[in-house]
Amino acid sequence: MTAVDNGSLSGYKKEGPGGPEQVTTRSMDYILRSGLAGGLAGCTAKTVVAPLDRVKILFQASNPQFAKYTGSWFGLLSAIRDIRRHEGPRGLFKGHSATLLRIFPYAAIKFLAYEQIRAVIIPSRDKETPFRRLISGSLAGITSVFFTYPLELIRVRLAFETKRSSRSSITGIFRQIYRERVSPPSAPSVLSSSSSASTSAAATATAEVSSAVNKVVPSSGLANFYRGFAPTLLGMLPYAGISFLTHDTVGDWLRSPALSQYTTIPGSESQAKGSHRSKLTAAAELFSGAVAGLVAQTSSYPLEVIRRRVQVGGVVGDGHRLGIAETARTIWLEKGFRGFWVGLTIGYVKVIPMAATGFFVYERMKWTLGI
Repeated sequence: MTAVDNGSLSGYKKEGPGGPEQVTTRSMDYILRSGLAGGLAGCTAKTVVAPLDRVKILFQASNPQFAKYTGSWFGLLSAIRDIRRHEGPRGLFKGHSATLLRIFPYAAIKFLAYEQIRAVIIPSRDKETPFRRLISGSLAGITSVFFTYPLELIRVRLAFETKRSSRSSITGIFRQIYRERVSPPSAPSVLSSSSSASTSAAATATAEVSSAVNKVVPSSGLANFYRGFAPTLLGMLPYAGISFLTHDTVGDWLRSPALSQYTTIPGSESQAKGSHRSKLTAAAELFSGAVAGLVAQTSSYPLEVIRRRVQVGGVVGDGHRLGIAETARTIWLEKGFRGFWVGLTIGYVKVIPMAATGFFVYERMKWTLGI
């Protein structure tokens, strides 16, 4: 099996009985292998950081029992100790089964979609620009989150629960979310002090708007499984795009002539079956993945906080369904600018090993699977 050095990631040659056979990224063989590599990479990365992920969700969603731990460098350790004391070691992995059910298809779709979209948007080496890399990663992230978002919501709900007597299962959370009846976003009210007639007219107009919104926005059912979906899409645009862009850019820098003797595996370029690039050493690959996660996390974190608050809207408060703008305004009134960065310290601690592990395992699995 020999590499196709055509300046792109679009294919490789596989030796067969009849001679060299062209296999492209659009073949079912490549799709299945890249999906398997991506799914295993995602599961490995999430398992490594599962305890940190749970604490981060509790902080982001302003869980009342853990609000006292936010804003402190020691809050993370205190929160972990609290969970261990009241829920045992398994409490640190609460919701992780739902995470694995979601992350395998999510990561598989994300990585294989990136390969497929990249092959279309960047058909040759001379067209490989930062903007095209950004668009490829963003579209891949949007594709993956669309198909797996309901499982993400179930995972967040499981992780958000902290009652000691809680025995919620995945099916129980599913039924709870499905049956929740929440109010749609409030229609804008119109205030008038000129006369009682104008006030009455405004009230009538508001009632009509509310009635129309109620018809469009379901109050329960399957629509509940896409609560927080809009800010998720907005957050995925910078996160996935910048993550892939940074990873590939840092990888190019590490493969530069000045550094390649220290950062690449000798002879790996001739062994690479699906890429024209030489393979990075373990340390270099982990480094590029860590930088990618760090930059991506910083760029998308405020939208991630908004998303978490929207997702747990049926658990806390009066069940009122908040829109993106209303949720952002609520966070601002409660904690100001700092409210959009609650749990970011945990995010940084979590994202470095998670992103590093994810990209590392994916690249090594691709190599192992011969793509």
